[in-house]
Parts: sequence; C-alpha cells; structure tokens
Amino acid sequence: MNIGEAAAASGISAKMLRYYERIGLIGPAQRTESGYRVYGDDDVHTLRFVRRARGLGFSIEETAGLLALWRDKTRASADVKAMALRHMRELEAKITELEAMHRTLKHLAGHCHGDKRPDCPILDDIAGLRLKADA
Repeated sequence: MNIGEAAAASGISAKMLRYYERIGLIGPAQRTESGYRVYGDDDVHTLRFVRRARGLGFSIEETAGLLALWRDKTRASADVKAMALRHMRELEAKITELEAMHRTLKHLAGHCHGDKRPDCPILDDIAGLRLKADA
C-alpha cells in the first residue's frame, strides 16, 4: 500500500509517518523503482502500535523503547511494567500540576468582573501583581 493508504489504515497522518521514518522511530519504507514508499501489513501494525503508545502519552523516546521491547520476544514483562509505572507517575504529576493551574485560573476568573473596565486580576496575576484582596 502507498503512504496514504498506510496512513489511513494506521490512523497516523502521512506527514507523521514520514517524520517517524526520518527520526528513525520506524524503519525506512521499501521503495518502488520510481521512489514511492510502499508499506505492508507488518508496517501498518507497527504504526498502530506507535499511534497507541503516543496516544497514551509516551514520548518518542519511550515509544522507541516500547517498540524495542515489543519486538524482543525474550523481553521481561517486568521491563515493560516498569516503563508503564514510570509513565503513570509522570502523568500523575502532570495531573496534579494541571489541577493546580485550574484552581488558580478559577480563582482569578472568579475575581474578574468581566466588564468594560480595564482592571484585570488575571493579567495582574500573570504580571506578578497580587489581587487586592490577597495583599
């Protein structure tokens, strides 16, 4: 199948497919005599794996590690689990950070009159100024 068909079958855009090939995340595609990329079912299966790993928030480097483990039939599942648990801890830290951002913005938006006046506690906070009630 050509790059468009492989992209459609895997759920990865042709642009991302080319990028993953360029950075070495996936191997180079076979080429026709005229230079067009050609993909097989195994390639699409690998691309789906990459899409799923990236969809779970794994970085490019982590996805490369997962691909290596997936391909290694002698791997220890403990290695895969360790990667997943490490990633879960990173996600939990990001969730905590996002919740703190949400609370701050909710507080700031609650103090913003949202009218035609130029006073804006949201911009004041971003600029490093405190809310009058907090001073």
